[in-house]
Amino acid sequence: MSEVHVTPSAEQIRDLVAEPLTRDAFAAFGDVIEVPGGGGRTANDGTAIRYDDIAALALTAEDGRPTLDLFRVKPARLPLECRILERHPLSSQAFVPVGAAPFLVVVAPAGGDRPDAATTRAFVTDGRQGVNYRPGVWHHPVLALGAETNFVMMGRADDGRDCDIAPFCGGAGVRMSHIPDLDSLIR
Repeated sequence: MSEVHVTPSAEQIRDLVAEPLTRDAFAAFGDVIEVPGGGGRTANDGTAIRYDDIAALALTAEDGRPTLDLFRVKPARLPLECRILERHPLSSQAFVPVGAAPFLVVVAPAGGDRPDAATTRAFVTDGRQGVNYRPGVWHHPVLALGAETNFVMMGRADDGRDCDIAPFCGGAGVRMSHIPDLDSLIR
C-alpha cells in the first residue's frame, strides 16, 4: 500500500493519554517483553536463568525470513500528532530497547484497511520492557522518549510485501500532548 498524507481537522483529532504498559492492557495487540516475576530455568552451568517463549513470534508466513536488526531512534517531541499508522499483515515485529530506556507505543486493533482513531491506544514502557506486535496490528513506528535510543528489532526481512502504511479512517488522527510521570521514567 502506498503512503497517503491526510491533514485532519482539529475536531477529528482524538487526544490520547499514555497508560503504563502491562501484559493485560496490551494483550489485544501482542506481547510485553519483560523478565517474568517467576519461573524460568537454570542455564549455563547455573550462571543464568532462562525464560523461554516470552513472545509469540510469527515471521515465516509466505516464505518470510526472520531478521534481527538495530534501530537508532531520535526522541519524539511532544505534542505528537499521529496521522498514519503501519502494520505488518504477515508477521509479528518486536522492539526491545538496548539499556534502560522508556518508549511510547501507539497501537490500534488489527483489521480493516485503515486504523481507527477511536480505538487507538497509547502505552509508555517502564524502560525495562519491550513489545511484540501481533501480525496485522496497526502501530506507530517506534517512539523513543527523552534521548536517542537504540532498539533491537526482531521481524521479517523486508521483501516489499509486509508493510502497509495508511491514514486513519475518515481522515482522523490522534495526539499526545503529555505523558504522565515521564520525568520519573527518563531519569
